[in-house]
Amino acid sequence: MIELKDIQKRLREEIKNSNLTQKEIAEKLGINPSTVSKYLRLDKFPAIDTFANICEILDVSADEILGLRK
Repeated sequence: MIELKDIQKRLREEIKNSNLTQKEIAEKLGINPSTVSKYLRLDKFPAIDTFANICEILDVSADEILGLRK
């Protein structure tokens, strides 16, 4: 069973492992850096379009973050 907390953890790890700062990610997405911070703290999950854009920015497959790749 796929759980949101696991998806959030994988997303957080990808953000942390990227060479981008929270501010840079926020600028690329056109959102406030505090929102990216909320994703890292697991307080909030991005909207589906924002999630897709984060995957593109980080050059990571959405399937990987969603846990669909075995």
